[in-house]
Amino acid sequence: MGYTVALDVGGTFTDVALVHEASGRLWVTKTPTTPHDVSAGFITGIDKALRLAGVEAASLRHVLHGTTTATNAILEGKGAATGLLTTAGFRYVLEIGRHDIPRRANMFAWVKPARPVSPELIFEIGGRVTVEGEELEPLDETGVRAAARRLREAGVNSIAVCFLHSYANPAHERRAHALLLDEHPDCAVSLSSEVLPVFREFERSMGTVLNAYVQPLVAGYVARLVEQLRPRGITAPLSIMKSNGGVIGADVVRTQAIHTALSGPAAGVIGVRRIGEAAGFADLISVDVGGTSADVCLVRGGEAEVTVEGRVGAWPLHVPMIDIHTIGAGGGSIARVTDDGTLTVGPESAGAQPGPVCYGAGGEEPTVTDAHLVLGRIPSHLLGGEIPLDVERARRAIEERVAQPLGLPLASAAQGILDIVNNNMVGALRLVSVERGYDPRDFVLVPFGGAGPLHGADLAALLAMRTVVVPRHPGVLSTFGLLGTEVRNDYARTSLQKPPDYDLGAVGAVYADLEGQARAWLAAEGVEPAGHRLTRLADLRYRHQGFELTVPWPEADLSVDALVARFHERHRQLYTYALADAPVEIVTLRVAAAGRVRRFTLPSLDRRGAAAAQHPRRRVHFAGVGWKACPCIDRERLGVGAVMTGPAIVEQPDTTTVVPPGHRATVDRVGNLVIHATRHARPRGPRYQ
Repeated sequence: MGYTVALDVGGTFTDVALVHEASGRLWVTKTPTTPHDVSAGFITGIDKALRLAGVEAASLRHVLHGTTTATNAILEGKGAATGLLTTAGFRYVLEIGRHDIPRRANMFAWVKPARPVSPELIFEIGGRVTVEGEELEPLDETGVRAAARRLREAGVNSIAVCFLHSYANPAHERRAHALLLDEHPDCAVSLSSEVLPVFREFERSMGTVLNAYVQPLVAGYVARLVEQLRPRGITAPLSIMKSNGGVIGADVVRTQAIHTALSGPAAGVIGVRRIGEAAGFADLISVDVGGTSADVCLVRGGEAEVTVEGRVGAWPLHVPMIDIHTIGAGGGSIARVTDDGTLTVGPESAGAQPGPVCYGAGGEEPTVTDAHLVLGRIPSHLLGGEIPLDVERARRAIEERVAQPLGLPLASAAQGILDIVNNNMVGALRLVSVERGYDPRDFVLVPFGGAGPLHGADLAALLAMRTVVVPRHPGVLSTFGLLGTEVRNDYARTSLQKPPDYDLGAVGAVYADLEGQARAWLAAEGVEPAGHRLTRLADLRYRHQGFELTVPWPEADLSVDALVARFHERHRQLYTYALADAPVEIVTLRVAAAGRVRRFTLPSLDRRGAAAAQHPRRRVHFAGVGWKACPCIDRERLGVGAVMTGPAIVEQPDTTTVVPPGHRATVDRVGNLVIHATRHARPRGPRYQ
């Protein structure tokens, strides 16, 4: 057997893991992300991992990748020029939208953001099908050809097609696709019946338009990766992480680009699930703190929450995705004092370039990383010495831009930066737990990413969570998720069923069709029939309700009564009530298809104890305690059963873990650092209410 390499591209660093498939031996590393051309950092990361392991490029059998290309294109407004063909009379669906505004926005001052497709590039096309899929009016083929010519002349190279009720009958969209390519052979075409075959015109149109908006960029990015891999002798297939926690082949991604919108964060959650499984914890809250942002997700019963009502930037995105909440809080988050004397941290980040002040690469505004360095929480270098840090630059920046304007000592100013960013992250943790009916005290916190373990114990204390699990390689955990993930795809079709006359025959026919598509896809991905795993789900709502909840509908229990009971239970959990006597409608039927084509098992730690693990002590500042002479421990030398009592600093090449006073840390069989608050531990600093 050969090797598999996994790469996750973040805003600051590209994380890399290389595993020998037969022995499970693992090599991990990082390399700076290259914002000007992300593919350059990708290739550098592979080269670095191969050198580290001393193996040839030709020995790679799989290349797995988590990417933010689609997300960044949407957030930065740098997608392709896009046109839209829609049913006559529906030209302004995108402009009208849903009449809602973002949380905390001023309803009188908020301005609706410009849509990703300009109104002059939207064309109404004659033709109509009913909600049952029957043709009422034939497609206006002349109109489609005319629209294609005008879009070609306007320089549009990506076109979305979204016709009314095409989820029930895609014939008109498929014919339009053929006509568009006949008139404009070089354009990319996205069909709503393929991207998002469910009802609700605004969400379906937006999902299809966003797919068209990012498709040329994602396709070009994937093509560049393949072009750069081949000259190095790497012929292994390239697979990309999807937002739903599975991987798909590069060829499929080129036409389903929008399904990679949360590719990187999803890989991290899958890694957390694997860590929890190995550590014996099924209920987890993950917090991935990188250089730019923090991604938070809840895992219950060993499974991550999946939603079909996500958002990317300002836009709703109703494709299946792991339910991840992202905020602008990371190691590169910039600290500023506003004109009214308020200290703010984030969401703006120093990013990879110029980076924090202590990098010495031109950054002038203090960041969270600078605060950690000034307080002694991180060493004077990163990545095992590859990136030296300038503590004097960091001190000057915090002194001049934060401490002096606020009239605070340097240490208090730096601690204030950490207190604010911690409370920002606690707000996100409460959103995925308390606001969804879960008590965070019943969960274990898993911090990861380059900065996560620096904050983990403090975040847990603020939420009264007693256990923190820091993975063995937290800085590159997303790559572990990639190594251990399955191929996965989701299939859906709206099939409205109203009580009391549920048409179970129609339901069975839809499920049979969706499962047929799923099995064919799994076979094409190389999954043996015995490894096919299909899960039936359904979206339900109370009559006259404007939204649905997704609940499982196992094939072994096709009882509508049992399905409705699960819906009531889920509604009560999320909203504290259920209408037991209200009629319940079945809206959309779904099939989640998964299968494993490779298996990665977390290797056990072969060392025991903590011999020779301790470095010289250094002074570290803790909130509410002050400066303490703190043991600095080399995590690479820690073995199974090692015990550390806080305060302590645990260092490794990809991150640093802080064990505060009042906490005790132990090492489990796979190398996780399990931190428990002792009975005397109390939250330090301001408590989030």
